[in-house]
Amino acid sequence: MQDVLVQEKELKALVIKKLTEAGLNAVDANTVADVLVHADLRGVRSHGVIRTEHYVTRLKAGSLNKNPTFGFKKLRAAAGLLDADDGMGHPACLEAMDRACKLARETGIAMVGVVNGSHCGALSYFMLHAISKNMIGIGVTHTDKCVAPFGGSQAFFGTNPIAFGFPTRKHDPVIMDMATSNTAFGKILHAKEQNSSIPDDWGIDKDGKPTTDPHQVVAMTPFGAHKGYGIALVIDVLTGVLMGAEYGPHITAMYGDYEKPRKLASTMIAIDPETFAGFNHFIDKMDAMVDDLHAQPPAPGFESVLVPGEIEWQTERKNREQGVPVLPSLYKYLKSE
Repeated sequence: MQDVLVQEKELKALVIKKLTEAGLNAVDANTVADVLVHADLRGVRSHGVIRTEHYVTRLKAGSLNKNPTFGFKKLRAAAGLLDADDGMGHPACLEAMDRACKLARETGIAMVGVVNGSHCGALSYFMLHAISKNMIGIGVTHTDKCVAPFGGSQAFFGTNPIAFGFPTRKHDPVIMDMATSNTAFGKILHAKEQNSSIPDDWGIDKDGKPTTDPHQVVAMTPFGAHKGYGIALVIDVLTGVLMGAEYGPHITAMYGDYEKPRKLASTMIAIDPETFAGFNHFIDKMDAMVDDLHAQPPAPGFESVLVPGEIEWQTERKNREQGVPVLPSLYKYLKSE
């Protein structure tokens, strides 16, 4: 089924309308819509406007606070904690990164945790906010169980994403935003819809064995085997454990228990490059690194060596010009009264 191309402005307005009709306050609805459209613009459709209906379901069920009052407590000179009051995760993480940047301006590096939060969308959005403040951004968050630990036969950790954002001068900022699972769950769902097979390192069946049948997948696998598993564990430590929340199998499921707040934790870190070699030196060296990587001879089957986030920047420019691809069924939902 061919996608509908929707201009960024219209797409954002449609999402805001759905969220505000569900009772979310206008300020948070604008932020959430901005994060979702950001993901779709960059081709990360699993974190785009497709999530709108889910948020509406939770807003109507009462597990998302429609008018939260964020509470911030400065714990040390370079550390703070933001209580999201069970509101949307997107504005909570945005405020947390903003506060981390302000603290880092004074201390060189700062970390702000988020508690009582919810799904926050693509972490790359918050990395770009740090970059807009001439900062390096680092962000981690956790999710409910869907990935088996290395050597395990059942889901334990979530996809537990991690992101980094680095400012540059002449090139697009370098953004790395990745989950710790071997693939996105959306790809397995797509294979189910198409009744097609999947690589045998994407998921395991009920017996803990690798499977190529998407219908038999009960848990995904971590990327890089034990390495991805280790990073997923670290992310749960830096979020749930460190911030006094939950981890892995104890986190409320995203799809299910719609009346129960999820109480997610996230961690936003900002580093001021001026503290070390100086901001101008840093961004010039970043540009030099990108130039050096682009100059590397490509391997067979590749046109060139790219840096993290480069494909997403190319996709964003294309989608801003031509329109954002949206599934017809999703566009119909967004347009519905």
